[in-house]
Amino acid sequence: MSALPDRFGRPLRNLRLSVTDRCNLRCQYCMPEEDYVWLPKADVLTFEETLQLVDVFCALGVDKVRLTGGEPLLRQELPVFVRMLADRPAIREIALTSNGVLLAEHAAALRAAGLQRITVSLDTLDRGTFQMLSRRDDLARVLAGIDAARAAGFTDLKLDTVVIDGINDAELPALVDFARGKGAEVRFIEYMDVGGATHWRMDRVVSRERMLQQLTAAFGPIRAIPRNDSAPAERFTLPDGTTFGVIASVTAPFCATCDRARLTADGMWFTCLYAKAGTDLRAALRGGASVAELTQLVATTWAARSDRGAEQRAAMPDRTPLAARDALRASPHLEMHTRGG
Repeated sequence: MSALPDRFGRPLRNLRLSVTDRCNLRCQYCMPEEDYVWLPKADVLTFEETLQLVDVFCALGVDKVRLTGGEPLLRQELPVFVRMLADRPAIREIALTSNGVLLAEHAAALRAAGLQRITVSLDTLDRGTFQMLSRRDDLARVLAGIDAARAAGFTDLKLDTVVIDGINDAELPALVDFARGKGAEVRFIEYMDVGGATHWRMDRVVSRERMLQQLTAAFGPIRAIPRNDSAPAERFTLPDGTTFGVIASVTAPFCATCDRARLTADGMWFTCLYAKAGTDLRAALRGGASVAELTQLVATTWAARSDRGAEQRAAMPDRTPLAARDALRASPHLEMHTRGG
């Protein structure tokens, strides 16, 4: 069926599905604090419950599902869930975003289960910088995970790099070269003021303009690739044909084409990454709501959607992090590792 439009005509097509709020890294741009409020295990949806909600979203137009976390590979039996998704004809694309630490152990099983695309977070190629950013010494495991993904047959492999001034901004050319050598495409992401990014400051954001200037200096003239999709990344080509992407959520928001919904592991649905409140679908599901009632709830909520969170944040004269530490402890659903990317 055709996708359900919101108030600005944006269709409901992409579902970002968090399967866990837990993570095995503590990246400073996502989880900079020392302690966290985790979702109660009893609140986390079973695979069967999640599939009931996925079916509701698919009935309203969703045909792409991306599994996120936290770190989704921490969820037990994830390939079983991927197979359940792959058995649904309405879903034409199943993808996963991972930090890569556990990917070498699971890549082949995920591919066999029907996973089509993988995005691996790779913020640096330097072991010391990786350890400083993530507070874990796991770069070698991430690199092994990337190799395992290629060996398992994932040809559409993306590498995501959050670029932070003074931390890894000098590594952009090296990361382009690394991605080229792995048959992957790197996407550079402006450091965002979402979720648990309590240490975010505007002067730590490396803008798209700065990124392109650095890459032009390293590789020569860069050409923008024309687009007609709603993907968050703008794509570019180097003189030798190598492609890369830039996600400029901070300096060039793309709210006008955003077709993404986000469902947390405990069934809280957010219609915007910057939203401070969501819709509790778990309560409705476990409260006995029928399929028709759940469908009506999702349809009504999306049809009323008017979120333009990134644009509103960009217009702030004195922009500060979205949430402070106390707010995160009071409402853990604000955490990026809870609601997914």
